[in-house]
Amino acid sequence: MTEGKEVEILRARQLASSLALPIFLVDPHGDRLYYNEQAEAVLGYRFAETGAMPALEWATIFRPYDEQGKPIAPEQLPLMIALTRRQPARSTFWIKGMDGRERHIEVMAIPLVGQAARFLGAMALFWEV
Repeated sequence: MTEGKEVEILRARQLASSLALPIFLVDPHGDRLYYNEQAEAVLGYRFAETGAMPALEWATIFRPYDEQGKPIAPEQLPLMIALTRRQPARSTFWIKGMDGRERHIEVMAIPLVGQAARFLGAMALFWEV
């Protein structure tokens, strides 16, 4: 995971691993780089068992849906908005964790921009409502 990665991403991962808030990190292409232990509890699966994952896979694997039960398109998810528009985004919706449990979550995603305006990816912070 760490070879060839920007130092800011390594620091973001270190920060995520030390906080008691669920955090999910993706690279500039949207590929999942890391999620912390607190996120494992919400997502229903350990990071060590899943590892890195392409954006279109993680954006659909949790089957996000709105209050009316309608599926949410990947491009409408806060983390994808932070990646594509490079602006913060927030939303509340439901997911079905990899453990089969349904969870109502609130997500705040931010783009990660390093020194010299290098786009590094995005980070989502989330919690159960």
